Amino acid sequence: MSIATSPNTQRTPLAERLDLIISPLFALTLSLIGVAVWFYSDLDKTTLSILDPEKLQSQLVETISLGLASSALVILIAVPIGILVTRKGFPRLKSFLVNTLGLGQSLPVYGLIVIFFSWLGAGAFTVLVALATYSLLPVLRNTIVGLEQVDRSVIDAARGMGLTARQILTKIELPLSVVVILAGIRTAVVINVGFAALAFLVGGGGLGVTINSGLVNNRDSAILIGAVMIAVLALAFDFLSALAQKYMKPKGL
Repeated sequence: MSIATSPNTQRTPLAERLDLIISPLFALTLSLIGVAVWFYSDLDKTTLSILDPEKLQSQLVETISLGLASSALVILIAVPIGILVTRKGFPRLKSFLVNTLGLGQSLPVYGLIVIFFSWLGAGAFTVLVALATYSLLPVLRNTIVGLEQVDRSVIDAARGMGLTARQILTKIELPLSVVVILAGIRTAVVINVGFAALAFLVGGGGLGVTINSGLVNNRDSAILIGAVMIAVLALAFDFLSALAQKYMKPKGL
């Protein structure tokens, strides 16, 4: 999982290469464990019913959909707010949002799902809102940090050349802060995809259904395979986010 990157820290080429290698290696290792359990364990009818390929495919799609939808919602909310609070006149709002969301993230995702369930009822939408709320902070914080670390002399020079505030934002501030912002988005995506497994708690489906069925029926193989699928899925999205973070970085940074 990615963590917020210090704006003053330059990632070395070796660190970037390792970043693109570690997640696939872990995913491959876990996949081999899952395949070995599936093919070399003595699976009874109950376990085979839990691990029915059609069920797993449906749950996989539900998990991915929830993870991506909640991540998209976070980006649509957090990035514009991060831009807004870094403009002049909003320091108090910035502190309030960061502190409030920090308190919200101190709650477990399970607790947030239960809270939103009491307001919104059962279903995937409740999980989507809970996941988006939980993962707002990394994107908002990194957007703020990324924009605030842009050298003010560069902005002053652009202003002196006659660029408008919007042009400075789109042509200078955002390109120079995109790496830090993407690090926050990467964190949010991995959080949302991983915790989307809890959607089953309020009737939202997902791969958590397989794990829960394994727990209820005392089938360790089903629990392990379900957990492996969720972990591999989160690692896959971490790898894709790392690729985006690498190739969307402006040349020269």
